[in-house]
Amino acid sequence: MTLRLEWLDEREEGAPFEESWRGLLERLLGIAGKMEGVEEGVVTLTLTDDEGIRKLNREFRGLDKPTDVLSFPMREAGEEPVIRYADEYETVDADADAAGGEAGEEEEEDGETEAYDPFEEPLGDIVISVPRMYAQAEEYGHSVERELGFLFVHGFLHLLGYDHGSDAEEKEMFAKQEAVLAEAGLAR
Repeated sequence: MTLRLEWLDEREEGAPFEESWRGLLERLLGIAGKMEGVEEGVVTLTLTDDEGIRKLNREFRGLDKPTDVLSFPMREAGEEPVIRYADEYETVDADADAAGGEAGEEEEEDGETEAYDPFEEPLGDIVISVPRMYAQAEEYGHSVERELGFLFVHGFLHLLGYDHGSDAEEKEMFAKQEAVLAEAGLAR
């Protein structure tokens, strides 16, 4: 098993998508995972717009306004991983079978087949508002890639239980973010 990124784009059709983002985010996930000692699990990233993230912010945080990033961890900080048993999953992948593929495999966008592991632990979901990301990159005077990386790593650290409710927590979390970004060549 490995640390893996799943990707969803909920923006309107025709919204600009940078294919280089996938590689950047997978690299950041690998660096952050290594620095935090997380070697396996699944992180799901959803790209949305300001309205989409506003709805989530209102529903889950009671704040009726858009934000830049939200994180939804699958377990509480310090909680042991969930143990799953084989009988909790269907053993035949009907979609793969109908398409002539092997059970337990998923076809990636590039046509390559990736083994599906039903025992991979979902670490949680990260949701990023792409319009807010672009605006903040301009506001802070750095690249879109730097802002995307910052938001993604910030979200990932929240999935692992980090927070920034106090000055000490914020200092620790932001130092970790900057270390990951620097390792990826996205330092300020």
